[in-house]
Amino acid sequence: MSTARTLSSKSPRGYARKPAKKVSLDDVWAGFIELQKNNAELQKNNAEIQAAIKETQKVHAETEKAIQDLKETVKETSRIVGDLGNKFGDEAEHTLIPGLPEKLKLFGFHFTVINRNRKIKDPQDHLLAEVDAFLENRTQTMAVEVKARLHKADVDGHLRRMETLRRYADQHGDGRDLFGALAATVVGPGERKYALERGFYVVEPSGEDVRVSPPHPSPRIWPPALEGV
Repeated sequence: MSTARTLSSKSPRGYARKPAKKVSLDDVWAGFIELQKNNAELQKNNAEIQAAIKETQKVHAETEKAIQDLKETVKETSRIVGDLGNKFGDEAEHTLIPGLPEKLKLFGFHFTVINRNRKIKDPQDHLLAEVDAFLENRTQTMAVEVKARLHKADVDGHLRRMETLRRYADQHGDGRDLFGALAATVVGPGERKYALERGFYVVEPSGEDVRVSPPHPSPRIWPPALEGV
């Protein structure tokens, strides 16, 4: 006896198939509306980002301008300070140097020549050293550095200058003894002591006069290095 198979609506595993969901026109329209809404939100976010970028660029430009203005202000201030320093230095030089040879006679010097703003150059015309006042006679010379206010760094700088002057003199057959001095309108006790201990004479105002303090314990001489001298 044959058994007739009946068709089943179940799946091979025995589960009933879910009927496909029908998409209505309303569903399509709702999806379109949602898409437009999302697109509008993206455009809004993009506009905010662009606005933030423009604001950042504006702030950056303003910052750059402020930095440039500050640089110009610093440059101008430096120029003014430099001009004032040169002015005070010139005044110190005019006050302290003219009567210096006479003052130095008390210490056995008899200088007959004062060279102002003497420049020492090499054969290629490169500046090696500059001396505010260079006093001379037949056997001795003295290099004087003039400052508005004396600092220890000025003393150290003059020590290096003295070595340069000595080498230059030796190279050009100048066998005279070389001495050094520092002149300033303002000299603190620490700076005065520092200069004197390194063999320099210190020249400074004293009331309406000029005072010269001798080195302690003795003046330093930069002697010639020439053979037979």
